[in-house]
Amino acid sequence: MDQVDCIVVGAGVTGLASARALAMRGLEVLVLEAEAAIGMHASSRSSEVIHAGIYYPPHSAKARLCVAGRELLYAYCAERGIPHRRTGKLIVAVTQAEVRQLEQYRARALANGVADVAWLTSGQVLGLEPALHCVRALWSPSTGILDSHQYLLSLRADIETAGGSVVLNTRVTGATPVEHGFEVGIDGSPAISCRYLVNAAGLCASRLAGRIETLAPAQVPVTRFARGQYFALQGDSPFRHLVYPLAEDTGLGIHVTVDLAGAARFGPDVQWIDDIDYGFDESRRQRFATAIRRYYPALEEARLVPGYTGIRARIHGPDEPAADFLV
Repeated sequence: MDQVDCIVVGAGVTGLASARALAMRGLEVLVLEAEAAIGMHASSRSSEVIHAGIYYPPHSAKARLCVAGRELLYAYCAERGIPHRRTGKLIVAVTQAEVRQLEQYRARALANGVADVAWLTSGQVLGLEPALHCVRALWSPSTGILDSHQYLLSLRADIETAGGSVVLNTRVTGATPVEHGFEVGIDGSPAISCRYLVNAAGLCASRLAGRIETLAPAQVPVTRFARGQYFALQGDSPFRHLVYPLAEDTGLGIHVTVDLAGAARFGPDVQWIDDIDYGFDESRRQRFATAIRRYYPALEEARLVPGYTGIRARIHGPDEPAADFLV
């Protein structure tokens, strides 16, 4: 039986970053990916935003890791020449009644160590974004964007430079704990032995965890799928910065992001689904237009064209409070 120090299941951002860290510490690392390419799911179907750490409850793992990871990610992108930009983000209140929630965001940001958030009046906002409607806004200069595909490729290159390997089209079927690690089952191939096993299988992580023998069911969270759609804005973008409305119970609201080429896209919305399905529902265009016009009244609905969909794996359901990372 082949043996390595560490097997990482999943070649998305989390899996590749974990494998890179292990390989750079001198471990022999093998990344096993079921798909034909790296980052085929959440890692390449997102807003490509580097978040500042504003929304998460203080002292939560999400808050601590977001704030620390933000600066590490900016430094890594600069060091490796990965395209990125600190665009800054405006979180807007479109009515006076919404200002109270902005105040809560600011207090939470300061508690999380995000000290650079600033209040802007509607006049100051118009100076930054003339097409934007709001009565008040929070400005987050630490928020930015990156080229997620180049980031994935850079992580893979680091792994391979450090002696690790990324193997595609390889589906892990389960794992059995043994005296000094795990025996990892692979569909259509012999099992591989490892000392350490990292489950970074994303949308399928809970399913894989349930196939690790002796792992108690109580230790395996149920994954729920939240699909989000993005509509692109055809033609020139009226925005240069990221614009977010107030967050909703199930997400951050239908916001506008700009990519590194300056094009704008809106999304994501939230649809709870039972299985992995990237189908695009064009009938939701009117719902998008209504949400967008609250802060961008001049939107021409005909300029909204289908973009793409992504799926977020969550360990809480639609009627449950957001959960912190479970480690």
